[in-house]
Amino acid sequence: MAGQAARGPIGSETNRTTLDSGTLARVATPSPQPTGHSSSQADFDAAILALQAELTNFGFIGAVDGAARARYDLLARQFRDELRARVASGHISWGAAAREAYGLRDEVMQLIRRRSTPVGAAVAQWLKPESPSLNMLVAKKTLELFGNGADFNRLAQGQRNKVFAAIVESAGKANPRITKLMGTVSRSGRGLLFLSVGISVYNIATAQDKVDAAGREGAVTGASIAGGMAGGALAGLACGPGAPVCVTLGAFIGGGAAAMGVDYFWSR
Repeated sequence: MAGQAARGPIGSETNRTTLDSGTLARVATPSPQPTGHSSSQADFDAAILALQAELTNFGFIGAVDGAARARYDLLARQFRDELRARVASGHISWGAAAREAYGLRDEVMQLIRRRSTPVGAAVAQWLKPESPSLNMLVAKKTLELFGNGADFNRLAQGQRNKVFAAIVESAGKANPRITKLMGTVSRSGRGLLFLSVGISVYNIATAQDKVDAAGREGAVTGASIAGGMAGGALAGLACGPGAPVCVTLGAFIGGGAAAMGVDYFWSR
């Protein structure tokens, strides 16, 4: 009869798994579980890991680029105030101050871009591909101060000094719209990092092996940041400068892939 136990002396049974010789897979059938149990749990864990990786990745990007913008604004104001003081003390003329302001602001801008993330540098390049020449700034300020048709070459020295002073002043002013936006980005980035840290703390607190969990969380966090930076940089090389959408997509893919890769090898 089907399902009837084989006869024999008591205690003759063994724990060895009986394999049907007619089956292709020479392994034991897994014990019954609710339908979709293991795959659903794995999908959930993968989704949480991807979320945490991107929170860390873009939180880091926002915090770094927001801080870089704040540093740019501060340095620009410091250079402007220093040039004003040197003109007031008679050490340089307004014309020399304007030339220094133009060169210094461009140098500071390039320095800050190099210290930004690939995403931040791509956005900055897209917003301002290149600085206008000093002659273009002189012509622009001349028209702003003295109206349409004004010619810098026909201005008196006092009027020319006003043009040069306006260039020095503008060198210490950042675009208020961009500054406000980057301030929001910086605060949002710190918030995302805080949320990511919260998830890591929860994962460590609920893990059986807390030391292993702490190491895993640290490795995944570092991988998501490094992968995002590398992915953004590679996307920038592929798409060229000033392609923020492409670079952001590269950072998104790079951060997620690196975090999942580290998690996979850590779990083995």
